[in-house]
Amino acid sequence: MKQHLSDRLHFFRAFAANPRAVGAVLPTSRWAVRDMLDMADVAGAGLVVEMGAGTGVQTGELLARMRPDARLVSFEVDQRLAKLLHDRYDDPRLQVVADSAEHVGAHLGGRRPDVVVSALPYTSLPPGLRQRLLDLLPRIVAPGGSVLMLQYSPVMEAELRKRFASVRRRISPRNVPPAFLYAGTEPRGS
Repeated sequence: MKQHLSDRLHFFRAFAANPRAVGAVLPTSRWAVRDMLDMADVAGAGLVVEMGAGTGVQTGELLARMRPDARLVSFEVDQRLAKLLHDRYDDPRLQVVADSAEHVGAHLGGRRPDVVVSALPYTSLPPGLRQRLLDLLPRIVAPGGSVLMLQYSPVMEAELRKRFASVRRRISPRNVPPAFLYAGTEPRGS
């Protein structure tokens, strides 16, 4: 319980410092994260990229599902949250990157992830950055891979459908607020 309250405080401080980059007042619930990760083959992935790692709710669940030889590259633009992630997870499979997910290519050594997990607050990002990040998703995911997205409104579904031939949606009602979960596969134009 103490860690849970501490995470909420860390997350709220990050939100107060930069609400457009954080996009939510509270971390995502474990139920929503599990529902989202169930939409892709995380256990079979060799490389997973996490965009918007926050306090590590997704990170912990990803590491629990990943195989021993897999790699997780987690992006968190907030320096304090990135340090919290680095300190919290002592796992050789994890690389925490305190940088914008927009620069993902510079940190993958030419590899393409089998699964991309994004909890970025697309609707609150500046339009140019939002467009660049959305356009990046189909280009970086490996053939046969999945892009998972957690959002708090259905607005991004149309954007995903422009970029992926197959988009599945779930709603996680046990999250506050309810979360919209998406899985995009088969990038258009590939």
